[in-house]
Amino acid sequence: MQHDRLHQRLESRNRRPVSFADFFRERVQDVLARADVRVQETRAGVRPWDIQVNDSRFYRRALLQGSLGLGESYMDGWWDCERLDELFVRLLRAGLDTAVSDWHRALLSLRTRLFNLQTRSRAFRVGEQHYDLGNELFEQMLDARMIYSCGYWKEAADLDAAQEAKLDLVARKLDLAPGMRVLDIGCGWGGAVAFLAERYGVEAVGLTVSKQQAEHATRRVAGLPVDIRLQDYREIDERFDRVFSIGMFEHVGHRNYATYMDVVRRCLHPDGLFVLHSIGRNDSTTHTDPWIARYIFPNSMLPSIAQIGAVIENRFVMEDWQNFGPDYERTLHAWHDRFEKAELPARYDERFRRMWRYYLMASAAGFRARRLQLWQLVLSPAGRAARYDAPR
Repeated sequence: MQHDRLHQRLESRNRRPVSFADFFRERVQDVLARADVRVQETRAGVRPWDIQVNDSRFYRRALLQGSLGLGESYMDGWWDCERLDELFVRLLRAGLDTAVSDWHRALLSLRTRLFNLQTRSRAFRVGEQHYDLGNELFEQMLDARMIYSCGYWKEAADLDAAQEAKLDLVARKLDLAPGMRVLDIGCGWGGAVAFLAERYGVEAVGLTVSKQQAEHATRRVAGLPVDIRLQDYREIDERFDRVFSIGMFEHVGHRNYATYMDVVRRCLHPDGLFVLHSIGRNDSTTHTDPWIARYIFPNSMLPSIAQIGAVIENRFVMEDWQNFGPDYERTLHAWHDRFEKAELPARYDERFRRMWRYYLMASAAGFRARRLQLWQLVLSPAGRAARYDAPR
C-alpha cells in the first residue's frame, strides 16, 4: 500500500503541469462528450452537430459564463457548427443546460424573485429592442400576414398555409359571429385582427407595445373595422364578446399573471370566450435563459402548466387545452430558411445574423427536444352551459 502511494506521488511530480487553457479545454470537451458532441479545432472529422473552435478563448468563456458565454462567443465567431439545431437537441436531451450553472443565471433568477421586471414602465422595452428591429427583417422572414408565432401544420404544406390555418383555428375556437367585438392582446403587425375582420365580419381592437408594429398594423387594417393601439394591456377597460392573445403571454411575467387574467376577465362578457396561445415549458421558473434575456426578449419568461393553472383558478373555467408544440419546430425552420435567403440592409451585420441564426435554431431544438410546448387554451368566465367541442 505504501509502495503504491509513493509511486503515485513520484508519478504526479513527473507529470506535466496542466495550464489554465488546457484545463478549460479539457473540461469543456468532457462536458460536451456527455451529449456526444466533439470539440475540434480543424474541419477534419467534424460531424454536423460538432463544434469547430476558431478562437481558443471560447473554452474559458463557455465554461465560466454558461449559456451567455456560449451564445456571445458564437456571435463573435469564436466557434461554428453546421447544424446548430442538432447541437442543441443533444445538449438539451443530455440535460447539460441544467448541469452547468453560471452566475448570470443565478443573478437573473434573484432579480426576478426580488423585482417585477414587467411593470408598466418596462412594458415597452421588448417592443423597442426586439419588435422594432425593423420591418424589413420580419417582412422577409415571416409569412405574407407577418404572423410571428407558431403555425398549425396539420394539413398545411407551406408557411403561409400554416399561419392561415392557425388563425382559422383560433377563430373557430372563439366561435365567432358577424358583428362581435373582439380584443387582440399583442396584435403584432395586425395580421390576425385583419384576418378575423375580413373572414368573420367582426370588429376588433389590437394592442401592441411596438411602435413599428402599430404603424404597420394601422396601414394593414385600413378600411376594416379595426382599431390598432400602442398600449399596455393593463390600460384597457372595455367590454368585448371575445378576447384572444397569440404569443404575448410570454412577456407578462409570473408577478403579473393574476393581473393579466383579471384584465381579460373584466373585459370579457360573462358568456364570452378567451383563447390564450402561448409557448410553455415543462417546469416552473421565474426567468428566461440569460442569453435570450440580453439579446432577444428582455424581461421575458415562459409559463408552466402549474403557473397558468394557479391564475386560472377562481377566474375562469378551462374549456380546452391543446398542445401542438412540434409544429413550432417546423415554423422556426421555415423562418430560418427565409432569413438565410433574405436581402437585408447593411445595419443587419454579420454579428446580428449570427445572433439571429443562433436564436432561431436554439429555439427549434427546444421544441424538438420537447422542452418547450405550444399551448392553446380556451377559457370562459363561468363555463358554457352546453358542452364545448373544441375544433382541431
